[in-house]
Amino acid sequence: MKVLILKPSSLGDVIHAIPVLRLIKIQRPKWTIHWWIAKNFAPLLEMDRDIGALHYFDRGAWNSFSGIARGISSLEGMKAEKYDLVIDLQGLARSALHGWAVGGGYTVGLDQRREGASLFYDASVPRPSLHAHAVDWYLQVLTELGLSVEGSYEWLPERPWVAEGLGNLGYQPKYRWIALCPGARWESKRWPVESFEELIKRIDLPDVRFVVIGGKDDQAIGKRLGRLNSTLDLTGRTSLPEMIEWMRVCSTVVTNDTGPMHIAAALGVRVLALFGPTDSRKTGPYSSNSKVLRQVYGQCDQCVRGRSYRVKGHNCMESITPDVVVSEVNACE
Repeated sequence: MKVLILKPSSLGDVIHAIPVLRLIKIQRPKWTIHWWIAKNFAPLLEMDRDIGALHYFDRGAWNSFSGIARGISSLEGMKAEKYDLVIDLQGLARSALHGWAVGGGYTVGLDQRREGASLFYDASVPRPSLHAHAVDWYLQVLTELGLSVEGSYEWLPERPWVAEGLGNLGYQPKYRWIALCPGARWESKRWPVESFEELIKRIDLPDVRFVVIGGKDDQAIGKRLGRLNSTLDLTGRTSLPEMIEWMRVCSTVVTNDTGPMHIAAALGVRVLALFGPTDSRKTGPYSSNSKVLRQVYGQCDQCVRGRSYRVKGHNCMESITPDVVVSEVNACE
């Protein structure tokens, strides 16, 4: 049986989909599984023992003639694989059309009830409940395929060859490290940088160090926090595998609702997740070793209208005080 999983992005969403891969391979070890993934997230699955091959989605490929040629070539390559099963965990028109064009024998996908994606599926999997977590929704695809959603697996296996190089990125094992993830795609999901600064200043212990983790878009915040004592700024300086191994050695991760939060949760590291306008029940850290910190701010007009991601004000995030976070961090340490 040859299977293609369609889940190109985003970072957190790809991590949420990995349990589907693990549980299929546990129950059907002879199945060959390929994955269609965005190039920038591909290092997450490269050299993964459960992956037979990766096919790359290049978001900007269709902006030039050469890019179009590469996209068509990639699609033709997937068609040639003659997949028996296509699993669309993106659930959008783009991924559904891609699955249809690949021509798999049987296609199952998420019933998003938008963009008409389910028209291209042989079977659609609805969300189990209104507030069901994304991971639990994805796992329902296994039920549709007659497989169990139960099983023990390692979400993100260690890469020793990557971990060995952490010293070159400032890691010193004599300290207890607290990771800070101050970025987020939307401003409304960000805890104020001043609050992160206050947190660092108040956790003043000789054996504790902070590491700021994020992408290139977070470098301005990282540089600011990195000026403080006992703080190492790694924003924009790590590959995805390096980020994963760095978080693995941390004792606690204090994070906004962002991709690295899901990495920490998948690793089982203690996570303190700061939530405001988004629903932690659906997309929060999927781990028993995590705690969501949020303050009920009332009904923000923008959130009620469904504009929570793009609203400029973020009173709900500002209402999470440094006192609360400091107390939780101290309880962890």
